[in-house]
Amino acid sequence: MLLITICVGSSCSLRGSDELATELFGLIKKEKLEGLVDIIGAFCMDACSKGVSVRVGEQEFSGIRPEQAETFFYREVLPRVKSQLRPASADPAPDAGKESSS
Repeated sequence: MLLITICVGSSCSLRGSDELATELFGLIKKEKLEGLVDIIGAFCMDACSKGVSVRVGEQEFSGIRPEQAETFFYREVLPRVKSQLRPASADPAPDAGKESSS
């Protein structure tokens, strides 16, 4: 599961963190990713002066505005979900396609 953490501290809240979360929840539902992506709140992510702080997996972003939710989702969230869904066995074996020298 991919975890999105959104700062809901007072500074980020004033900058639209609740609206951003609502937009992201809507995009998760639209793309039928319930159960694959979850959103939680955090009270301070130490980037208050930069705008709403968001962490997607282990990567942190700051200054995300609610009106950027869709662009942010399709650029940063959806590719991570898709990469988690790819089976590890999709890569060919290292020896595949090589002829035996026996």
